[in-house]
Amino acid sequence: MTHTDGRERALLCVRFALERKAYDLVLMEVDELTSLADYFLVCTGRSDTQVQAITQSIEENLGRLGIRPLSIEGYPRGQWVVLDYGDIVVHVFYEPLREFYDLERLWARAPRVRLPEPYNSQARDLRLASEAR
Repeated sequence: MTHTDGRERALLCVRFALERKAYDLVLMEVDELTSLADYFLVCTGRSDTQVQAITQSIEENLGRLGIRPLSIEGYPRGQWVVLDYGDIVVHVFYEPLREFYDLERLWARAPRVRLPEPYNSQARDLRLASEAR
């Protein structure tokens, strides 16, 4: 499964984040706006421990499939962790920092990817934000 395309890998990241109860999950398609990546996945943990658990779930499960990140930043503090897979960049925020940095506003022109079931229902059920993202 090392040759999965970017969208499939992005959906795997969604799956593994939701397995650790990631909140306010948003998958954005940014390939038309930047050369940094094709997809940004943004999600929230309610504690630094949960942020690290979400990160670890994504890294370990993709690693079992032979997919390794190019880099991981911020893991020791668990406030804002970035996993860079080249075509997918995953941002896992501790709740207060996500609101402060507001990546969804910065990338407002990026289309949101409609998640397939069961991910869509799971993500909808794991909402912290007072307003829909």
